[in-house]
Amino acid sequence: MGDQTGAPANSPSVGRVALPERIRSPWWELGRRLLAALAILVGTVMLVYFDREGYRDSGDATADHPFGTVSLVDAIYYTTVTLSTTGYGDISPVSDPARLVNAFIITPARIAFLVLLIGTTLEVLAQRGRELFRIARWRKQMGHHVVVIGYGTKGRSAVETLVNNGLDREHVVVVDPSPVALADAHADQLAVITGDATRRGVLQRAGVADADQVIITTGRDDSNVLAALTVRQLNPDAWIVAAVSEQENAPLMRQSGADSVITSSDAVGRLLGLSTLSPTLGTVMEDLLTYGEGLEVAERELLVNEVGMPPQSLPDQVIAVVRDEKVYRYFDPVVTLLARGDRLVVVRPAKELPWAPRPGTHNEDFAADED
Repeated sequence: MGDQTGAPANSPSVGRVALPERIRSPWWELGRRLLAALAILVGTVMLVYFDREGYRDSGDATADHPFGTVSLVDAIYYTTVTLSTTGYGDISPVSDPARLVNAFIITPARIAFLVLLIGTTLEVLAQRGRELFRIARWRKQMGHHVVVIGYGTKGRSAVETLVNNGLDREHVVVVDPSPVALADAHADQLAVITGDATRRGVLQRAGVADADQVIITTGRDDSNVLAALTVRQLNPDAWIVAAVSEQENAPLMRQSGADSVITSSDAVGRLLGLSTLSPTLGTVMEDLLTYGEGLEVAERELLVNEVGMPPQSLPDQVIAVVRDEKVYRYFDPVVTLLARGDRLVVVRPAKELPWAPRPGTHNEDFAADED
């Protein structure tokens, strides 16, 4: 799941926008209701035909049969004109049982028949119009969003982390050709573009040109490289984060335009090695990588009252300082004293807001650079 090999290039579903909503096909609904209407029609025909002695057909009246006879064709004719409320009156119930059947069975069947046909037509038109309107509105509002290419385990975890840190699900667009990924993304209330992310047209439908960030997590390194190249061509300013399975492919991924490259196999291998050498160290590392429990690694702005202080003296456990878009370790001589515009990478309790100052300092001013 999450690779880019699920749908053929000429498939009509390639590049289709699918917004998260539990909707059956309108044609399936129409067919189901037409079958129900046909069942009502056939049942009513049989009911009239079996009770034909209680009906009079004035159109077939003769000297020998002044009230006429009702055949199977007459029963079909009477049923269709009755259920459609046409009612020519040439065939009518004359016996008490036939009139009771008309009052309590055929009349409700007529109402149900009309509701099925008219209601289905209106619902199909309204549903299709509503879906087109939702897609048009979604496209109009789409911008400064996050595109996630490949919705497998890595992609889903990345989205969950973003959402848990305050990103609205409406600002996430998933690109994946897999029906399984489509179902998973819809279950997570995410919009999906069905198609191969190495195709330019599919990425254009995902609004890559207007996206702020793009996460590439397909199951193949070659697909990731090609997707990164295409994304960078469409959007030179987007921040691209890509995953590769093998470390040897990381330089190629960076050359393809990725700003940050995560090597999944090496990261897992290092965690396994640490857990083998020191189970407690492995537990701490797993805690840092797990969202919502224990410790979290987060980035926050520097506060005014923290300017001029050494990183080690802050309440948070500072592990790095971002200055002029360059990352320094907390012990680096360049960041011995914190300055305006610095951002801090800290380890803090998971219960605290990752991107905010510590509790009790929310009203403090950030020490941002002055214009």
